[in-house]
Amino acid sequence: MANQNYKPGFFGFSLFPPVIKFLLISNGAVYLLQHFFLPALKVGSVSVYKVFFQLFALQPLLDLNAIQTPISGPFFPWQLITYMFMHGSFGHLFFNMFALWMFGVELENIWGSKKFLIYYFITGIGAGLANILIAPLFADVAPTVGASGAVYGILVAFGMLFPNRNIYIYFLIPIKAKYLVILYMVIEVFYVGSQADSGIAHIAHLGGAVVGFIYILSMKNKLGFNFVNFKDKSSGSSGFFNFGQKSQTGRSPFKQNKTNVVNAEFMEINTDKADIKKEEEEKQRISQSKIDTILDKLAEKGYQSLTEEEKKVLFEESKKIR
Repeated sequence: MANQNYKPGFFGFSLFPPVIKFLLISNGAVYLLQHFFLPALKVGSVSVYKVFFQLFALQPLLDLNAIQTPISGPFFPWQLITYMFMHGSFGHLFFNMFALWMFGVELENIWGSKKFLIYYFITGIGAGLANILIAPLFADVAPTVGASGAVYGILVAFGMLFPNRNIYIYFLIPIKAKYLVILYMVIEVFYVGSQADSGIAHIAHLGGAVVGFIYILSMKNKLGFNFVNFKDKSSGSSGFFNFGQKSQTGRSPFKQNKTNVVNAEFMEINTDKADIKKEEEEKQRISQSKIDTILDKLAEKGYQSLTEEEKKVLFEESKKIR
């Protein structure tokens, strides 16, 4: 399947691919509905906002450990999805959406929209399950809203895919993506261990990150890690782990060729085929070396560093694994 997000002339990829665009617009629309339209609506003496929150925010599963609020309600399974589209304040919405765009754009462009959307919802649902099943073991829980759990899953994926990419904190202080992920995880663990009542669902954040980490490990080939084999210059491995490493023959795993069975009766014909195969393998070896060079450059400096020819080569190779 061709990558529909390819945009010639602008780093070769879309800044607002379909799923990212959908999530930004839908979260913004729900925020406007939630905070500007519903609070003023009532059906008789019943607040529409209260009913909306009770139905679609992630409600605690165990009432015994739940903090009762005026807008608390029963748990429904669909809340594991709908809570991700609701936010408590504009700042909550803005920082979640900014992080989603910042770290998610390259993931969707590389994985494709379908794989990215599946990953986003799996991490968000995992974060929700952690919040209703694990969080009550550490502290009382209240109704929860926000895409933060899924965003933490996106952050982990970015750190695994681009471990040595510099992220600029406050646009000034550079830190490698892999260290930024570790730092965020340590902070979340600290808050859980301190049992500080911050009003933030730290267990949900950790849940989204852990689920994302496990999912990527189990699905690394289907997610394209056999194509995006970014190498760690210092260790010779790629990413946090040796995803996409070459086989003992020196050829990339996604370029495996079927072995021809030599038939003695047609030795002459098979010899010609063998010569052709050698020529094809040599071309593939040269092509793979070129791709590796482009991927190294991409991992280290980003899309903006690629030439138009390099972008086209990368795009054509990405189509082969869709």
